[in-house]
Amino acid sequence: MTLLPGLLFLIWLHACLAHHDPFLRGHPHTHGTPRCYSAEELPLGQAPPHRLARGAKWGQALPVALVSSLEAASHRRRHARPSAATQCPVLRPEEVLEADTHQRSISPWRYRVDTDEDRYPQKLAFAECLCRGCIDPRTGRETAALNSVRLLQSLLVLRRRPCSRDDSGLPTPGAFAFHTEFIRVPVGCTCVLPRSV
Repeated sequence: MTLLPGLLFLIWLHACLAHHDPFLRGHPHTHGTPRCYSAEELPLGQAPPHRLARGAKWGQALPVALVSSLEAASHRRRHARPSAATQCPVLRPEEVLEADTHQRSISPWRYRVDTDEDRYPQKLAFAECLCRGCIDPRTGRETAALNSVRLLQSLLVLRRRPCSRDDSGLPTPGAFAFHTEFIRVPVGCTCVLPRSV
């Protein structure tokens, strides 16, 4: 008889929890299942509003924030002749005093816009090292005594994948869902000692 109140309490507790949690009612828990969109519901290049509302601050991430300025600079140079900026430069202090960090570095780099239509954000700025070695500050020229390596940052992105809008499990043509994924984005370059002499 003394166990009856405790047993009744446990039954009541289970009923209350089941009311708030569908998993305890025997239904699958769907919070982790991404929604399957049609192209009409979510045009190419847009992310699901609920994903954006969850605080993913892409606009503050360097690889996203740089894209608009890189595209504007590329547009201005479109008709100019190709520059030699993809080669390891000779560092002349008087020419780079007012330059950005990536141009004043002894492991200089440039940015390029990486585009992936199945990713959100679709466009990201990727750093590319301009030298295999590093620039000797005394001579301003590249030396093999050090190596240039990329600095990588983990970035949360959304990856677009085909999905099924019915119970067949087969991908519905034109339908897609977004899955979260961490990618490693090169954001700059630095100098390191070589692994071998």
